[in-house]
Amino acid sequence: MSTIVTDEQIRDLAATAKPYSLAVLRWGPQRHLDGAEAIELEHQRRMVSLRADGVIAVLCPVASDTMAGVAVMNVPTEEAEDIMAADPCVRAGMIHCEIYPCHGFPGDTLPA
Repeated sequence: MSTIVTDEQIRDLAATAKPYSLAVLRWGPQRHLDGAEAIELEHQRRMVSLRADGVIAVLCPVASDTMAGVAVMNVPTEEAEDIMAADPCVRAGMIHCEIYPCHGFPGDTLPA
């Protein structure tokens, strides 16, 4: 850690914080059911569509046997819960999704 950050910088950044919802997706017991590949493809199509529509601000698949991915969603937690409850993999029991309220800083980006 080499950048010095002042108390004023912390306060200024905190003042810009905006509420988001964090979707944490974990693999469920039905991950390998018959037809799983087709269901997962529809899940991926839906997640990319939500990203294109601005509902998902950051989409991060995770390479893990237990964790499927995380998404920062630009909607209130109740709406995020409804959106993810309709996900094909969630409905099939392939993925379990938990939604958490969180805060982030508008304009943050992933490096190219």
